[in-house]
Amino acid sequence: MAESEAGRDVSKIVVPRVGSLIDTGEEREPYRLLDPAGLVVGPVSVFLRDLQAMGRSTATLRSYGMDLLRWLRFLWAVGIDWDRATREEARDFSCWIGLTVKQRLQTSRPKEARLASGVAAAPNPVSGKPGAGDGYAPASIAHSETVLRRFYDFHRDALSGPIVNPFPLDLSRRSGRANAHHNPMQSWRPERVGRYRPTVPRRFPRAIPEARFNEIFAALSCNRDRALVAFWVSTGARASELLGIRRCDLDPGGQLITVVRKGSRAVQQVPASADAFVWLRLYQQEKLGQGIASGRRQPVWWTIRRPYRPLTYHAAHRMFQRANATLGSDWTLHDLRHSAATRMARDPQLSLTDVQWVLGHAHLSTTQLYIAPTQDEVVQAVLAHHSRRGRLPETPPPPAPGYDPQSLAVLFGRS
Repeated sequence: MAESEAGRDVSKIVVPRVGSLIDTGEEREPYRLLDPAGLVVGPVSVFLRDLQAMGRSTATLRSYGMDLLRWLRFLWAVGIDWDRATREEARDFSCWIGLTVKQRLQTSRPKEARLASGVAAAPNPVSGKPGAGDGYAPASIAHSETVLRRFYDFHRDALSGPIVNPFPLDLSRRSGRANAHHNPMQSWRPERVGRYRPTVPRRFPRAIPEARFNEIFAALSCNRDRALVAFWVSTGARASELLGIRRCDLDPGGQLITVVRKGSRAVQQVPASADAFVWLRLYQQEKLGQGIASGRRQPVWWTIRRPYRPLTYHAAHRMFQRANATLGSDWTLHDLRHSAATRMARDPQLSLTDVQWVLGHAHLSTTQLYIAPTQDEVVQAVLAHHSRRGRLPETPPPPAPGYDPQSLAVLFGRS
């Protein structure tokens, strides 16, 4: 079939790593997207500035910028300007991103070791978590589709882009709004809105078992790491929330820390365990007299080696990866939040609304996920069921008082 009829062969499209998203370090413009010539891409800068005016965090700006960079690299590879892109380019991009290997793996892993498209890696033998594979996850592809649709909606409304969005809504949803006929007696559910939006499988939170957590904690190499993990698993705070606290946010007397919530940006005090404050004090005692700023508004967490810098998320992620390597597991920092939430939800002295407040969830339905049985509990229950079904009792139990055994034998045909 001719290319004009079947479209591009996306398997032969080579998208080079041209252009970049740079961190400016400026509060006015945290991120800036550059084209292959090193020039600022103006339409992206205007869009990111609009997101910043809406109160979006710098992490959101970086996430949106990376999705736009991936789309622009595809357009640069096929020779199409961003404002000339049609639904044909959007369709081909959606096919390409579902087939391609992540660019960071194309050079670091040999071609024969890569997995085929759509084939997930084997589950981890320790944690049981399914492997991510070499391609982009459905959640990443769905997020990219949402970002690109909003990008073109913004420029269409501003009369600075195409009047037809290359990433349209689904045909069944184009004439109506989401949840137009919602039953108030049922919970809200997300609806598929984009034509090129993939189906995202539902993921259940996975907590770290107590025995495995003790092994990981024993593999940590310094008091700073032990204090961090102890705070994460006792407060349920997100990784970025805990890494952003300052010295003035600590209240050892009340066993409280003050965090800024990731989504709502609300300032909230969260209770922590006494052990976490003990490890924190040991870490602070080690850093006395080493030239680290000690002001009340200074960060709590710093790098171990000189030159001392505030600890970033990527450095903390690598720290936890090294601890995982001792067990061969693949748990993440966010699994510590799941572990804390599971422990709290299983405590009969804590109500579900208490757990919701500690975790900072906007909806109670999100917290309800932690009261469901875990995969290990279900497996053990089903195996016990098969074990009970495999062996029948040798002698029937005696009848309850008041029943004649002979009458029961006549009714059920057994003695």
